[in-house]
Amino acid sequence: MRLLLLGGPRFLGRALADAALERGHELTFFNRGRTSPELYPEVERIVGDRLVDVSALAERDWDAVVDTCGYLPDTMRASAEALAGSGRYCFVSSVSVYADLSERRDESGAVAELGELPRDEVTNESYGALKALCEDAVRETFGDRALVVRPGLIVGPHDPTGRFTYWPHRVARGGDVLAPGPPGRRSQVIDVRDLAGWIVSLAERGGSGTFNATHPGIEWGTLLDTCRAVAGSDARVTWVTDAFLAEQDVGEWMELPLWLADPAFAAADDVDVSRALAAGLSFRPLEDTVRGTLDDAGPVDGVGLAPEREAALLAAWWGG
Repeated sequence: MRLLLLGGPRFLGRALADAALERGHELTFFNRGRTSPELYPEVERIVGDRLVDVSALAERDWDAVVDTCGYLPDTMRASAEALAGSGRYCFVSSVSVYADLSERRDESGAVAELGELPRDEVTNESYGALKALCEDAVRETFGDRALVVRPGLIVGPHDPTGRFTYWPHRVARGGDVLAPGPPGRRSQVIDVRDLAGWIVSLAERGGSGTFNATHPGIEWGTLLDTCRAVAGSDARVTWVTDAFLAEQDVGEWMELPLWLADPAFAAADDVDVSRALAAGLSFRPLEDTVRGTLDDAGPVDGVGLAPEREAALLAAWWGG
């Protein structure tokens, strides 16, 4: 299969490149050449900026295109139209497209609308609606040759975001670890290697349609126990309540990574993935994901509780 990858080999792009090359596919990159240019010297590269000019893409066609870096609908439409002669177009979107995540959603759920927000600026408020418009641009251009994948939080080796990575590295550091209870609450993440391998498989099979793509859910207790076992850590977990975290003004998602307590996002970790499972999405053991994170992804400044903040929170909990 001749496969074009739009975007650099940083995280998902890197895993996609690995999966494609392992299966013997002929891979081409289209990107600005700024992300890890030393990787994959054997792969053809078309250097260009999709925000400026995609005319070079119109001169070629591929069996499949995988787009990991589409955020603006006008840019997406230009890319899709330039590649309209290719076999199919896989756009990596997000579960953030849903207008309402207070309840469990499948792929038929209503998507966010942009309203008065600018069409050419990605913000926390506009991200989901812009992704939804990008999906529309792909479907309108490729029709039944369009493949839209909506991942949840992507994790694992080379993760640059620091969100999931906070937990394996924090547990590995040992000592008393503050975590949002109860331990039976669940989080949905997907290992980048599982996602990439499945996308390549879908492209091989000529897949089309729209899929939520994440793990059905992992209990927090299982996650932290796995982190402790893989790291050989002596960490002791203290489970605290949402009410306590709110009283202490702890920030959701970024200050305490993966923690969501806002009722508006009550189902953000409970999207329906039955369609993807039926299409062959499968998952490696959690131990592999934690080990890959510890080996190849590190903490990120500004993401996660600073040690002194965590110590103060624990003292407040125990002294409460």
